[in-house]
Amino acid sequence: MKTKKGFVLRSLGREFILVAEGLEAADVNKLISMNESAAFLWKSVEGKEFDANTLIDLLMEEYGITREVAEKDVTSLLETWKRADIIN
Repeated sequence: MKTKKGFVLRSLGREFILVAEGLEAADVNKLISMNESAAFLWKSVEGKEFDANTLIDLLMEEYGITREVAEKDVTSLLETWKRADIIN
């Protein structure tokens, strides 16, 4: 997988908003809200190839959580990102 180009992550206090900019923004008519951990993952893999295990490992390392918890969180997050059409 890879994050789609044309998105900029903006901070709004403790929340983050993914905003489409440039030509890629032409078909995007919504804002994507992310919490701190989702934003951390987005920034960590932005523009790079990644898979679920990459995200799981990043969460475990950054937040000291178990693999089981990280897998559950990543599965949910990837479904959200796919529905929002912000990853390939």
